[in-house]
Amino acid sequence: MAIAALLQNAALAAAPVSGPILVPAGATGTAGAKQYRDVNAVNALSAQAKLRLLRQKVKYVFVIFQENRSFDHYFGTYPGANGLFDASGKLITSANSGTTQLIRNVDGSYSSISPFLIPQSVKDVNGNTVLLYPEDTMSIDHSHMGMVYGAHFKGATYPTTTAQPTIAQNDGYALDQEGLHFSGDSSDSSTVVNGSNATPTAKPLLAKKQQGEVSVAHVDCDTVPFLWNYADRFTLFDNFHQTTIGPSTPNAIAMIAGQSGETQWALHPALGTAGTVPVVGDPGPFPGSNLDTSAVKPPYGPDENPATPNGNLTFATLPLSFMGNKIQQIIAQDQNPTADLLDVQHDIPKIASSNPNVKWGWYQQGFDTEPFGGTAHASYIVHHNGPQYFGYVGDNTTELKNLHGLGDFFTDVANKNLPAQGGVFYVRGGYASNDGLVPVVPTASEKITFAGNDDHPGYSDAYLSEAMVADSVNAIANSPYWKDSAIIITYDETDGIYDHAPLNIRSWEQKGYPLTGGPRIPAIVVSPYGAAHTISHAYSEHSSVIKFIDELFGLVPLADLPDEAKARTLGQTELNQGNLGPADDKVNPMGDLLEAFDSYRLLGYAPTLPASYATISQSVVQSLPHYGRTGCSALHITPTDYVGGVLQDPPPADFNPRPGTAPGIPTSGTWTP
Repeated sequence: MAIAALLQNAALAAAPVSGPILVPAGATGTAGAKQYRDVNAVNALSAQAKLRLLRQKVKYVFVIFQENRSFDHYFGTYPGANGLFDASGKLITSANSGTTQLIRNVDGSYSSISPFLIPQSVKDVNGNTVLLYPEDTMSIDHSHMGMVYGAHFKGATYPTTTAQPTIAQNDGYALDQEGLHFSGDSSDSSTVVNGSNATPTAKPLLAKKQQGEVSVAHVDCDTVPFLWNYADRFTLFDNFHQTTIGPSTPNAIAMIAGQSGETQWALHPALGTAGTVPVVGDPGPFPGSNLDTSAVKPPYGPDENPATPNGNLTFATLPLSFMGNKIQQIIAQDQNPTADLLDVQHDIPKIASSNPNVKWGWYQQGFDTEPFGGTAHASYIVHHNGPQYFGYVGDNTTELKNLHGLGDFFTDVANKNLPAQGGVFYVRGGYASNDGLVPVVPTASEKITFAGNDDHPGYSDAYLSEAMVADSVNAIANSPYWKDSAIIITYDETDGIYDHAPLNIRSWEQKGYPLTGGPRIPAIVVSPYGAAHTISHAYSEHSSVIKFIDELFGLVPLADLPDEAKARTLGQTELNQGNLGPADDKVNPMGDLLEAFDSYRLLGYAPTLPASYATISQSVVQSLPHYGRTGCSALHITPTDYVGGVLQDPPPADFNPRPGTAPGIPTSGTWTP
């Protein structure tokens, strides 16, 4: 449609909007400020008009999909975001924020703890500087029940099959890591009881208390400067939530399905009783029976057990929708169609008649041989590979060709191998660094322990991980794909790390525990048509990524496919739940990421953002620690927990970010990382 018609449809004047430049405090000197368009310009077009232009401009969607960080852990002190501190540097104390919560001391007493920064260094008792290496932190309890206990739904009476209270107090994070939690008993909701690894009378070991402290710790632009740089220059989402209250697998599935199996549960209640679906843990995938020697099997990493797979997942996903008008041709290659396609029989003709064929790829480190060598698949983490859980992908020789190693992504972009018509491409790291980078932690054992690049605490280094993100963005920015691209940088779940924002619970699993609408995770959208220096407050989830892809490529929303709609109805009538299943439609609120794009860039009234604007110099990417641990200064950004240069939230005296690999207390004079 002509620009004039678009302007008329949107009731706009044919001139750029002028107005105040809205930039985070302390960031006025950044390049992003010069590129910023007034907020009215960003959203000047109607959603329909903006989407029409996006369909003309954007052909490639890249999803850089990282691991296990909460929004507050990375962006809780980002200026302008819904974070931990107000504009005056005061810790927020709003209702149900959990900014003050209980922790149990090693003598058995209880005290309070609030969110704090992991600084780059502290002084020991002798006045010596001790580096803390905040880029390397332990992984904590991020199980389904651990997250439920961390959120603390006051007044709940578990277990039950009845829907429970939806208001989370967000004050049980530290206790859960110590093996404790609030009882939830409506008669005394403040009672602390034992969890799975503690008794009410046991005194926690120092390492266990430190684990509780890790859960409420956060970092800033000194530790993840690349991510803050992208947030500053493009659009940061401060209300983006993980889908399932649980670990990586259900949320890797949700990235392509908008759910972790609720519709399969509604169609087959016995699978719910058995605990198969919805998926709330980290089982291995099930691409066909283990006894079926003809099935296409995934490669298994060193920590995976192919003998204990999950049940075959049979609900609709984007990979099924992507088959489009070629779906009959593609599913003909399925080795076990009776089982794999059981629950999408009515979806198939709808997809065939309504969806275009969309090219896609899932690039995950270790799926095939990586350029850095080593044992085959040693860097692969199979329970992070969402498509492998669906037989109609894993049992299909045609579909399996869409699964690749991480190194293949850089090769395909460099060699211009991506489809000319565009598509959707997911990028995931693993246990190693494709750059050959080595963590700067001081001990040889920790250099090995934190060698990963997917940002998962416990085995990945934050510098190595944001280097992987920068490598991916740089590769796209310096290719012909940049001018037609939208890059979504986001995460699967929080690792059990604290976040203060309200949860949006809309469904419950088999035992009555909250299931969907979990804590916030980071999300950033990068594009040449991006809204610079912008923060979106729209409620979003993994389903928002799906919704954006649906709208951009003209796909029927997963929630509107016939079999998913039938299951949603059964969920209402049989399970008394009306919001089971994918949330890319029929669930409000649910954003679609459109606010990340500047209307005036799409209209041509403001320049598109050049590739150089998204690029981080390779010399900087390869140099550890990034910006010499002074990323905030390099970016000219002052985090909100600094007032007059004074840190408002220092760590507890006995804090240790890695009690499992470097036990002790850093300020005792005896702690040696």
